[in-house]
Amino acid sequence: MTSTHWSLGWDAADPRRLAAFWAIALGYVPEPGYDDPDGASLVDPAGRRPAIGFLRVPEGKVAKNRVHVDVRVAGEPPWDMVERAGLIRAKVAELVAAGAVVVREERYGDQLGHVTMHDPEGNEFCVA
Repeated sequence: MTSTHWSLGWDAADPRRLAAFWAIALGYVPEPGYDDPDGASLVDPAGRRPAIGFLRVPEGKVAKNRVHVDVRVAGEPPWDMVERAGLIRAKVAELVAAGAVVVREERYGDQLGHVTMHDPEGNEFCVA
């Protein structure tokens, strides 16, 4: 049995602004040929990961996300925890410059575990 091809749909007040932020966060690019004034679409330039579609909706975000994105900049374990912390902090700084807000740092004992953030529309995500 093969896996099912899927994409992620994302509601947004400003789809193009949110897509621009997530392109920076994930290293994605705008989907070639996609042109919708009330939407935006991003794809993995290598074609391996799911596409992300952003659609304008009239209502704003009112509660915590039930599903969120984890941006895993440190790769897979085992990790050099000092190097991992540096990668996390560098990505957090890049995303703050792009419009994200740091919510809190989570620690695993005395080591940096992940950083919880909000994207430009207040959606929660983590950098790990």
